[in-house]
Amino acid sequence: MKGQGGRRDGGNLRNPCLTMHQPWASLLVHGIKRVEGRSWPSPVRGRLWIHAAGKVPDAETIEAMEDFYREIYSVDGVTDLKFPHHYPVSRLLGCVDVVGCVRREELASWEAVTEGVRLEAQTDFCWLCERPQRLVIPFEMRGFQGVYNLEKKIFDAAVRGLSVVESPLPVRFPIPDPRDPFSLKPGSLSLIPVESKPNDMEKSSSLSAAIAGARAAATQFSKKNHGHNNAHVMIAVATETHFPDNTNPTADAEGSPTASSGPSSHPGRSDDNQQQRRTRQQTNGTSKIFAEAIKGLKL
Repeated sequence: MKGQGGRRDGGNLRNPCLTMHQPWASLLVHGIKRVEGRSWPSPVRGRLWIHAAGKVPDAETIEAMEDFYREIYSVDGVTDLKFPHHYPVSRLLGCVDVVGCVRREELASWEAVTEGVRLEAQTDFCWLCERPQRLVIPFEMRGFQGVYNLEKKIFDAAVRGLSVVESPLPVRFPIPDPRDPFSLKPGSLSLIPVESKPNDMEKSSSLSAAIAGARAAATQFSKKNHGHNNAHVMIAVATETHFPDNTNPTADAEGSPTASSGPSSHPGRSDDNQQQRRTRQQTNGTSKIFAEAIKGLKL
């Protein structure tokens, strides 16, 4: 099928699309999320279509990410955030304009943007996004890994169904050289002097709790953590002060996540049935531990 396959070099990307997990995908298209985090630099500038992967987000993940954005917006004086009413999956949601990509430490110390935007610098590479647009009717489609081309027939239909989104606090990232769309790139801000860094500021307890909850939510999709081990990782991550270097709000969210593999079922074998029950209990336990980790940080 034309348009399949991921590319990270930006070659032959006429209508680039990126698949993300929910709730991050909708938060980006609705203009709440302004920075898309990845472990690799953005290969594109301009319009980037956003597709939601097939995994249905659980209530704890949605709550954690909404709390995170509620807190970082409050730092900039915005207290009436309106979140999406639902987070559809396996759908093309809309698009944003990628205007640049910088390293985490560059964005975290960039005085040209608000403090709330700097607090979104939690990943190795930060894709800077503006001008969100959402599809009035999201299109059902399959996603792929990496940045890939949107099929022409889907693009032709989608481009006619876009609606401009009014962001809670619109941001315009200054471009070093307006003649060069790739001038805002990793290393381009390293020579800009700064007077202070947001990492040096004292965070409120509610902000720290929200950041910890967002980290725990992101850890679900780390390729290094599967099955019941996620429960332990979530608690550990929730007590840290930064995202791990290999984790970000949409890390490894370039397609449907790999499900934890449990034992195969064989009729008549009680030991396998017992193991399956234990696996289900561990899965349920993960959700409860995740919720308690966030709840404990808010006390």
